[in-house]
Amino acid sequence: MTSSTPSPEQIATPAAPAPGPEAPGGMSRQEVGQALSGLLLGMFVSLLASTIVSNALPRIIADLHGSQSVYTWVITAELLSMTAAVPLWGKMADLFSKKVLVQLSLGLFVCGSLIAGFAPNVEILIASRVLQGIGAGGINALAIIVLASMVPPREMGRYSGLFGAILGVATVTGPLIGGLLVDTSWLGWRWCFFIAVPLSLAAIALLQRTLHLPVMRRKVQIDWLGAALIILGVCTLLIWSTLAGDRYPWLSWQTAVLVTGGLLTLVLAVYVESRVPEPIIPLTLFRIRTMSLATLATAAVGVIMFGSGVFVSQYLQISQGRSPTMAGLMILPMVFGLLLASTYAGQQITRHGRWKPYLVVGAVLMTVGMALFATIDARTSIWPLFGYELVLGVGVGLLVQNLVLAVQNDVPVRNLGAATSTVSFFRSLGGAVGVNALGAVLAYRVTHQLGTAAGGHGSTRVPKLSELPAPVLAAVQDAYGTATAHMFLIGTPVAAIALLAIVFIKEKPLHTQSGDQRRATETAAATPQ
Repeated sequence: MTSSTPSPEQIATPAAPAPGPEAPGGMSRQEVGQALSGLLLGMFVSLLASTIVSNALPRIIADLHGSQSVYTWVITAELLSMTAAVPLWGKMADLFSKKVLVQLSLGLFVCGSLIAGFAPNVEILIASRVLQGIGAGGINALAIIVLASMVPPREMGRYSGLFGAILGVATVTGPLIGGLLVDTSWLGWRWCFFIAVPLSLAAIALLQRTLHLPVMRRKVQIDWLGAALIILGVCTLLIWSTLAGDRYPWLSWQTAVLVTGGLLTLVLAVYVESRVPEPIIPLTLFRIRTMSLATLATAAVGVIMFGSGVFVSQYLQISQGRSPTMAGLMILPMVFGLLLASTYAGQQITRHGRWKPYLVVGAVLMTVGMALFATIDARTSIWPLFGYELVLGVGVGLLVQNLVLAVQNDVPVRNLGAATSTVSFFRSLGGAVGVNALGAVLAYRVTHQLGTAAGGHGSTRVPKLSELPAPVLAAVQDAYGTATAHMFLIGTPVAAIALLAIVFIKEKPLHTQSGDQRRATETAAATPQ
């Protein structure tokens, strides 16, 4: 052991040897693989909670005697709380034991799942979804942060591709699993929530046995005021984007109040964050070009990833008349594309140390995939659809985790948790706002195209196809096909924004030290000799 401290340039050079299986302060590949088993399981279950109830909602609302007004809130409550909680979990990861935080978030998720499964009415169900969302936000943010603590960025691709695959698979297959549970008479919709309990407990047990990280606590106070303002501002804007176009017009006094209030709250949050020593989202991070551009690109990816999964499924069910289960199966090419691209890119990045080409290719394919979907209609055959899904899935798969990798490689290690959670936060935020905005575009086009010609179905209400006479059914299916294509056309420039941002990201050599090793190195360098 030498007494000299390597410079950041020496650490980052691609010629430097990667730490071996027994590197001091590091973890062997076997230890990393064991720890990942619990992280991946927990992440999959938490992500599944966001989508698994979508096909079960009609049965849930009917059984609990809920009204149409609470229909979307079963999903929105979980999404709001998950998105808003991510920055706080990330900041705590920089201050406290990551292992304890992961297990705590899984524990909160289990409690929320149990309450949801036994919910006697919609009010308790919605409250339980908030608890689920807080836990899920912690799991999703902390899993990537823990991986960065164990693995150097140069080796990250070997494992991060699995996280991207889990994210995509859970997002797209959730509705399929939910539909199967509802259609199975001896299970029912409550198992959409109960299924998470044994899997989450198994993840907690696995992490207790396999995850061993050094705890480097810092005696600081968390900026609770800043956290509250961020959560309040974001939730206000998300509530606006959820309700606008449905409960009230986009241009209305409700819009003015919610948008103005949300933006003013966020401006106040920025002011508070700029004045405290330990902000939830360190504003200095956005002085780093990679951080700013990757955050912009990630928000665009969130719009595309969540939106494509939701609206392609709806298109297949309404415009093409597929059953929920069949629609879930027909989205598998997108899942396979994402899984294969994410895994392959991760392996190649670890082998060669180059990451930007995969981001550029992914952004190009994502943009092309959106443009291809802009050509569909109600009569598009299955094979072109499979091709479009594959292109879009590959594009998203090349981007999701590699954008996180670019950020983790370029930010100071003391802000690794905050930076990682910020990227995840903006991906979720982009998904939440994007899905609602694209949904509003879709609803407007359907309403405009149908008018009153389809027997009063020129409204934003999703029709029951089995109740429509043949002429009206054909009109509704044509309207949804055309409107879906128009929606993807509107979304194509969003994908192009991601491409533009990625082009200007500067590729930097990947570090060959893990997050914990880099922290020890930076601490030693800052300590007076």
